[in-house]
Amino acid sequence: MADISAWALQQRAALGSGASFWTTKAVDGIPSIVLTDGPHGVRKQSGSATDHLGLGASEPATCFPPAVGLAQTWDPALVQRVGAALGDESRSLGVQVLLGPGVNIKRDPRCGRNFEYYSEDPLLAGTLGAAWVRGVQSRGVGASVKHFAVNNAEYDRMRASSDVDDRTLREIYLRAFEQVVREAQPWTVMCSYNRINGIYATENAWLLTDVLRDEWGFDGLVVSDWGAVRDRVAAVAAGLDLEMPSTGGVSDADVVAAVQTGALDDAVVTLAAQRVAQLVQRTTENPSESAPFDVDAHHRLAREAAAAAVVLLKNDGDLLPLAPSRLAVIGRFAQTPRYQGGGSSHVNPTRLDIPLDEIRRLAGPHEVTFVPGGSHPDAVADAVAAAQSADTAVLFLGLTAEEESEGFDREHIDLPDDQLRLLREIVAVQPRTVVILAHGGVVRLDAVAELAPAILDGALLGQAGGGGIADVLFGVVNPSGRLAETVPLRLQDTPAFLNFPSESGRTVYGERIFVGYRWYDARGLDVAFPFGHGLSYTRFDYSELQVDDDLAGLRVSVANIGDRVGREVVQAYAALPASDVSRPPRWLIGFAAVTLAPGDRRVVEIPVRRIDLAYWKDRWVVEGGDYRVSVGSSSRDLRLEATVHVEGDAVTRPFTGESTLGELLADPVAAPMVMAAVAEVMPAAGSTPGLGVDLLRMAASIPIERMVGFSGGTVSRAQLDELLAAINSQG
Repeated sequence: MADISAWALQQRAALGSGASFWTTKAVDGIPSIVLTDGPHGVRKQSGSATDHLGLGASEPATCFPPAVGLAQTWDPALVQRVGAALGDESRSLGVQVLLGPGVNIKRDPRCGRNFEYYSEDPLLAGTLGAAWVRGVQSRGVGASVKHFAVNNAEYDRMRASSDVDDRTLREIYLRAFEQVVREAQPWTVMCSYNRINGIYATENAWLLTDVLRDEWGFDGLVVSDWGAVRDRVAAVAAGLDLEMPSTGGVSDADVVAAVQTGALDDAVVTLAAQRVAQLVQRTTENPSESAPFDVDAHHRLAREAAAAAVVLLKNDGDLLPLAPSRLAVIGRFAQTPRYQGGGSSHVNPTRLDIPLDEIRRLAGPHEVTFVPGGSHPDAVADAVAAAQSADTAVLFLGLTAEEESEGFDREHIDLPDDQLRLLREIVAVQPRTVVILAHGGVVRLDAVAELAPAILDGALLGQAGGGGIADVLFGVVNPSGRLAETVPLRLQDTPAFLNFPSESGRTVYGERIFVGYRWYDARGLDVAFPFGHGLSYTRFDYSELQVDDDLAGLRVSVANIGDRVGREVVQAYAALPASDVSRPPRWLIGFAAVTLAPGDRRVVEIPVRRIDLAYWKDRWVVEGGDYRVSVGSSSRDLRLEATVHVEGDAVTRPFTGESTLGELLADPVAAPMVMAAVAEVMPAAGSTPGLGVDLLRMAASIPIERMVGFSGGTVSRAQLDELLAAINSQG
């Protein structure tokens, strides 16, 4: 690599901003590279019509299931294969960095960009995100995990401040990023538009340097989201390396001027330029012949992923899979499918499976009638007549691209009224009705669940979604998808309902760590469908749960007791009922899948990371105690339970005058020393059981230094300092 430190300041500054909308600058032997949008397809734009909103045309590429669909596979190995295919397509199209994956938490179902993100749970999001990065980078193409960080709404996204406490930030909103960085070493991280506790992400040295680099060990490049930089000088000082897109040299001049006046350290400009050069080297050191990718093979992979992403929400009377019969297929999405989200990730697919065509192909000689449906009385009448004359009705429902997209948030989570009216009319004449759902964000399903005996949730399935749906409908594929987010009964039940979106430029994360299923479980709320839910065409039996010492892992025996080959996603949750801090009733600590033939049984092993037991208190702390471990098929379908004792982390000292009496009494070393001191200066507290206990409980939240004032002169500051020194010396 070139000796960047010997370059002129102007050259070093120039390397830190784009040459065009999608390319970096070529400077003194460092070639230009191309960064372009993902995550579920390569959106390589050509010509002069370049943008980051999905408006301009792009070259054909495979549109794999977006993250909302891919997450429902709960299959890291499959996600990694998709990532590798995306890496191949990137190289074929001359792209060196693919901008993805998005691992932001789905805090609220109204966020317009939720289709680009995996889950409400950080472990699931982090596991799948790391798999995606490994796949892409295995092909010599850089990934860019985004949007760092706490970017959970589209409204006022370029100014609003996400105001969140440290514990919530670490346990929920940074955790997936941390997992991806530590496990997959992405070559780039993209920082977000928003402020975090008042400071823009692009200018946040604590986020970009203290946490990302110094704590997590990130050794790659930090790139801005497109247009996110407000002040490049402040951003470079904070740890931003590359501003995108091009500013025509304006921000380069700002950096040069700041160094010349002493407002910016010359060394940080050199460091940023070196990181750009390192990224270029990583992406160009193994040049390929840019051979065309295998369009057919990638489409087959997209179909496999689509089928794996379908969630069987309901199947009363084993209506599915469909037997050969007369079908009435109803709804516009059957003929013009909704298969991806709107905005910067919008892909120009290499081909597109039409659900109606794929259903007809698998139905064989049996009659398949199609009616588009709609809100007009004649359209409704035609749909009802078709349903009544068929053996089974297959009704496509969902949201259009106009109803959810990057750039704006939804105001509700309801399906269109005309769709629900049509469903009621059809079910009234055809009890054998299957509903197929297409949507990027969660939709309210209580009415659908009440009416329809069978429901398939496809979320967004990419270009091969039509084939994936048909495969599941007819049993070519046994569904194994699981919900990656909770489906609430109503919007008012959701955790952030009163704090979404921002108000006066600030978004208060008042629900704290209680996001998604953590919230619904803590409040004991009924839901339409729980996190992790998904049915199968076969049945599974769980037995013989064994938990390793200190909860390092667990094993459970799973048997297929049905009559079809099936894949079961085994989910493990932990709880600590006697915790000293607020905790959800349970949280996901691991998962694994097993595919079994009828009658087969296998032991499923799930390793557990110690950090997934921890909470944040200035550092990660594993609390000692008896943990309740549950395994099952969803967060609310838990089949087996065991209790295991976990040794806690050593107590962090020193204690100070700001430490509370309660904190000291909770420490096994400090407690007897404090009690001895209390008994010496306040005999009544030790000798009068009722009064003494009440006094100590009442005083538990008081900083110990305040006891000097409360003691009426019996305790001096010197005595307190001596006591604290004695306690800390034991640590």
